[in-house]
Amino acid sequence: MSQNNKVQKYMTMGPVLPVMVISKIEHAVPLAQSLINGGIKVLEITLRTDCALDAIKLISEECPEAVVGAGTVLTPKDAEKAAKAGAQFAVSPGLTKALAHQDALPLLPGVATSSEVMQAMEWDFTYLKFFPAVPAGGVNYLKGIGGPLPQAKFCPTGGVDVKNAADFLALPNVLCVGGSWVAPAKAMEEGNWAEITRLAAEAVSTFGK
Repeated sequence: MSQNNKVQKYMTMGPVLPVMVISKIEHAVPLAQSLINGGIKVLEITLRTDCALDAIKLISEECPEAVVGAGTVLTPKDAEKAAKAGAQFAVSPGLTKALAHQDALPLLPGVATSSEVMQAMEWDFTYLKFFPAVPAGGVNYLKGIGGPLPQAKFCPTGGVDVKNAADFLALPNVLCVGGSWVAPAKAMEEGNWAEITRLAAEAVSTFGK
């Protein structure tokens, strides 16, 4: 399976790709298991904390049913480290030539403009993260570029929540949305894993296509 096809597969496994910021390693497995119990199996763990790579490794080992991705991947070296930790794909906020040509992981690259979409497609990326989705123009922007760039398919992330997810998912060029509302920091800190399972199940039942 090509890298592009792998990204397509992961994007269509559920309506919501949770953006997970794990600050304590002891939260990693309970958080992942709570999301899995709620029906979300594709997980993005952002490389924004000191324990992020350890969390990827732990979840990959302890939760074999999960498809673990690394978020906030900025360089080929980030992708290599994430792959060694067990990540199956990478997500980036933007796209550089170096990142486009790394081969450590299938990549879901970030774009914010039609020019960036066109550049990404020159490098054979048609499955893209629209980021930051709401500040960059939101639903209306994606609707606007759907006509001239119909081959591009998106995972809008950034400002997407339970209130506007349905509007994004109604667009034909949106396959899933990225959001942190299914894994809120408060619930993690309190160890309220049942709440995270509830939020995940609610998202799947409400927004599943």
